[in-house]
Amino acid sequence: MSEWTFLTNHARVLISLTRDPVITARELAQHLGITERSVRKINADLEQEGYLKKTRLGRRVKYEINGKLPFRHPTLQDQAIETLLTAVNGDKKEYAMKPR
Repeated sequence: MSEWTFLTNHARVLISLTRDPVITARELAQHLGITERSVRKINADLEQEGYLKKTRLGRRVKYEINGKLPFRHPTLQDQAIETLLTAVNGDKKEYAMKPR
């Protein structure tokens, strides 16, 4: 049986960061079952495209998600990513989603 998932690691990272915006890359990697290097690459991708903003909190980093940006897939570009984040996580106000 082939192994596949419905969500990419980029989506899984975003979803996890809405739940815990101060999680470390190492903790996130362990939680998701991917390498810390992969988490750092994904975070860099998301930050470069404006989906994530990092703020230093001492030795830690707090992530803010711009939930107003659209999905990157051409068939979903009319939908904001907050649609997915809300669907998966519920309508919680403590999300770190901030519009730019």
